Amino acid sequence: MLKTKAKISATALVFAVAIMACSRDANENGAGNPGGTGKAAAGSVLSILDYYNNEPEKGYIQAALDNCAAELGVSLDREAVPGGSLIQKVLQKASAKTLPDVLMLDNPEVQQIAESGALAPLSDFNVPTTGYAEGILSAGTYDGKVYGLAPTVNTLALFYNKKILSTAGIAPPTTWAELRDSARKLTTADTYGLAFAAPATYEGSWQFLPFMWSNGGDESDLSSPKVSEALQLLIDLVSSGSASRSVVNWSQGDVNDQFIAGKAAMMVNGPWNMPKLNQSTGLDYGIVQIPVNTAGQTPIAPLGGEIWTVPRTGNKAKMELAARFVACINSDKNQLALAEQRLTVPTKTALVPQFVAKVPAMKVFAEQIASARSRTGKLGAKWPDSATVIYSAVQLGLTGKASSADAFKQAAAK
Repeated sequence: MLKTKAKISATALVFAVAIMACSRDANENGAGNPGGTGKAAAGSVLSILDYYNNEPEKGYIQAALDNCAAELGVSLDREAVPGGSLIQKVLQKASAKTLPDVLMLDNPEVQQIAESGALAPLSDFNVPTTGYAEGILSAGTYDGKVYGLAPTVNTLALFYNKKILSTAGIAPPTTWAELRDSARKLTTADTYGLAFAAPATYEGSWQFLPFMWSNGGDESDLSSPKVSEALQLLIDLVSSGSASRSVVNWSQGDVNDQFIAGKAAMMVNGPWNMPKLNQSTGLDYGIVQIPVNTAGQTPIAPLGGEIWTVPRTGNKAKMELAARFVACINSDKNQLALAEQRLTVPTKTALVPQFVAKVPAMKVFAEQIASARSRTGKLGAKWPDSATVIYSAVQLGLTGKASSADAFKQAAAK
């Protein structure tokens, strides 16, 4: 799931580098063996920091953590904080030299934290990194080294109300032209054809990426016509009344509520909303990949998911143990269990067919992961700057303050 967080300032990162520099030498010599099955020394405790602070996810993650703790023979000291405060907590702990032994990060933040010098590459501890989906491995990689792994990931797709589309005689759209036409025909006095989230946050950028990327645009050149074409699609949907003008204020949760209430025939959203959808009496929905501009283009969506890392604490033995813990969280057993419980997709590609056979409702998302991208894949630690320009431009375009051709130029100039 995409979490909206404050941007990490360059000053804070430099500060983190200075704080952690004194402890680097302590862990540069020797490597552990995460693949081993031996128990840790009696009384070993690993501290863990993550942002799974709400149920049921908090409990799902706790069960996986407890399984690994039992396997390694350690006790856990876990701190789960709200998503918006995780990075601030990391910086506070860095300044106090109390970084946790195991740190979970939202995947777009890994490269910034790795750049600061606060994380150890997993190659220092012989943690296996083969067999993972390319996009998520890219998200955990900085300067050619893998700093973290995610057991499961998610992405975006197009949900549609089967009853509404069937009654209208409309098939789920696969191209932008079909999306425009279907959304227009499905719009009534009580229902919009399509709902999506376009707030002035990273969430707005996240929801724009499938349209931009699938059309051949990318964040390294936001002046490209391929990018403005994607924005024009959203502008057309809003200006025609096929999508609400309120999308500029909606979160993905708001969009889901609109869909459940029957006020949107289709929506762009992720699998984390499926439990709530499944609890809605009488709602029969389907899922397809997000439409592309031209038939034959590959649908490309962003990867969401959290990555587990090993901070440079200066305690070599603890860091080796933490690396073994990260490897355990990413075991086949844990990937499959967490994917089924959380409605996410395993990151080891060999596990996907087994997962889909067990949870067929996730088939579209599993297929999308094959071409999904890391948000930091092109720009690395500079991604937040681009994300800010993207959501700002989308806001300018959808509120009529700039044309699709000028919106990104104006947003970049701010």
